[in-house]
Amino acid sequence: MTMTVGGGVGETGVPFGRRLRETVSRRGPLCVGIDPHPSLIEAWGLPDDARGLDSFASIVVEALADRVAVLKPQSAFFERHGSAGIAVLERCVAAARDCGALVLLDAKRGDIGSTMAAYADYLDPAHPLAVDALTVSPFLGFGSLAPAVAAARAHGGGLFVLARTSNAEGAQVQLAQAPAGASVAQTIIDAIGSINTESSPDGSVGAVIGATLAQLDVDISALGGPVLSPGLGAQGGAPVHLRRLFGGFSGVLLPSTSREVLRHGPDVAALRVAARAVADDVAAAL
Repeated sequence: MTMTVGGGVGETGVPFGRRLRETVSRRGPLCVGIDPHPSLIEAWGLPDDARGLDSFASIVVEALADRVAVLKPQSAFFERHGSAGIAVLERCVAAARDCGALVLLDAKRGDIGSTMAAYADYLDPAHPLAVDALTVSPFLGFGSLAPAVAAARAHGGGLFVLARTSNAEGAQVQLAQAPAGASVAQTIIDAIGSINTESSPDGSVGAVIGATLAQLDVDISALGGPVLSPGLGAQGGAPVHLRRLFGGFSGVLLPSTSREVLRHGPDVAALRVAARAVADDVAAAL
């Protein structure tokens, strides 16, 4: 199967934060990653090349893009196939958005000045790889994200800023003490809150906080935007952890899973059943 692309690219005139809440209210709070690991492609009986990649992404879009709130393609797994892989990613993103899913490109971009501005062009509707939102890294200093924040505001796009991630190594940097005394992660959360002040609680800049944390060691009461919480399933996170970590959070919580759903492919019906099961478990836990 090959993806076809229609004409629409989403309601770019409406800020991402509002579009996210409205989509979640209709479809439920679930983000599914499109992570074509070589092992998954092999398990699906597909060749580990651009043709197999195209089939993999097409099947996921067919199965889920008309029913889950957010699809999150992991850019690296497309980039490993070179220009042909990027072409697949372009088709995947456009096809998913045409089916009503919001697309969050998991690229974790982070740089300074004009380079950061170039990465943020993904949020421009005129870009050939236009997406609804982008993951970004603040670890060159939160101010380095200014071009991305400006692009998000200009185009109604969203950002998810790495803050307290699910990998154990992250604590070395994220829990280090910043000059003002708070943890680095907390200063990131506070900076996001400052950006979202005028549009809280539906601000378009969110934080990435892992579902595998033993405890929530940052204060997100003034975040003013959404939380992307990856790690459900293969990484060890469970819906019950979400309630423990985010039970009092008033913003949009977007739990994210990948292999927990994708391992049921390539059967479209099985992928749908798996995504529905995770969504139901999340809803019950929250």
